[in-house]
Amino acid sequence: MDIIEKVSGTVAEKRKQAVGKAKEIAEIAALKNQVAACEEVIQKNYLEIGKLFVEMYQDAEDAPFEKQRKAVLNAKVGVEELKRKIKQIKG
Repeated sequence: MDIIEKVSGTVAEKRKQAVGKAKEIAEIAALKNQVAACEEVIQKNYLEIGKLFVEMYQDAEDAPFEKQRKAVLNAKVGVEELKRKIKQIKG
């Protein structure tokens, strides 16, 4: 009987450890999801700030971050040209 009690106790302890570990993993996963949601909000707002910045300084020649501002404006022109070509091809 002594061996059965020891095995039973060991199994119960291991089960308790496994449950604890599962809870820990679930809690970490939930926290990582919250971190990802916060980072998504940050990224979205950074993009919005950048868009507003370019719009505010689109005609300024001495704007901060001039190189990036010009790159965005040039890319916008490129997008419009490519869209026009697509329309021409489609008829």
